[in-house]
Parts: sequence; C-alpha cells; structure tokens
Amino acid sequence: MRYRVIQEHDRRYPIRLMCRALAVSAAGYYAWRIRPESARSVSDRTTLSVIRVIHGESRETYGSPRIWKALVTQGHRIGEHRVARLMRQDGIRAKTVTKWRATTQSQHRFPVAANILERAFTVEAPNRVWAGDITYGTPSQRSPPVWD
Repeated sequence: MRYRVIQEHDRRYPIRLMCRALAVSAAGYYAWRIRPESARSVSDRTTLSVIRVIHGESRETYGSPRIWKALVTQGHRIGEHRVARLMRQDGIRAKTVTKWRATTQSQHRFPVAANILERAFTVEAPNRVWAGDITYGTPSQRSPPVWD
C-alpha cells in the first residue's frame, strides 16, 4: 500500500523523500516496481469482475453469502471470507429492501364515526364514556406504559 502511494505521487515528490516519510527503503520500492503481479492479485482481480457481474444481475441485492454461493454454483473454488474481503475492499454492498408495513390510511372512502367525546375525558360517573385505541406495530416497537 505504501509503495502504491509512492508510485502515485512519484511525479510530484522525490522518491527518496517519500520513502523516508513512509518509513520504507528505496531499494524495496524499486524492487516492488519491477516485481511481477502475484497470482493471488491476478485471481482477485478476475474474481472481482465476476462478483460485480453477479451483484449487478441481482439488482445489487446479493451480499457476500449469496454471491459466494453463486460463484461455487458456477464452478469457482473460492472461500466465503475471500468473497467478503473482495466486496468490502471494492465497496460492494447489498441493498436492503425495506418491508411493506401497514399504516393508517387517512384518505379512504369509508364512513368515519363521529367524534362524540370531543376530548372531554373527565366524566361525572363511571361507565359513562368508553374509548378505544388501535396501536399499530409489534410490542417491541411500542414504548412501555407510564404509570403515575
């Protein structure tokens, strides 16, 4: 990674200065420049192109487990963690689809009961006024009742 930074900025700054600043040897940098690309990085690059295709075909909804399964189905010999690493390094993430939730529909054609109570919650005697409420959501989404 440090060598790549040096290579990207070698036209702007002296190589030996950047090597000193990044605590690497100049000889190591020059050896890295002439070294051929490793088989692993070549394999990573070709696998990443296949991952991009699978991810695109899934409308970007597949994460690493499903992409790994698709690769294995296609005959690739690869580990799930390697797929996850390549996706993470390339910034490939699955889009999460939000589930449809039932909510109150305020614009409908059904009759609405008259508001007889008119928010007058204090009454003269018990059992004069009854009120109800519909709470949407699961118990975990609701806040606990407050007791005074």
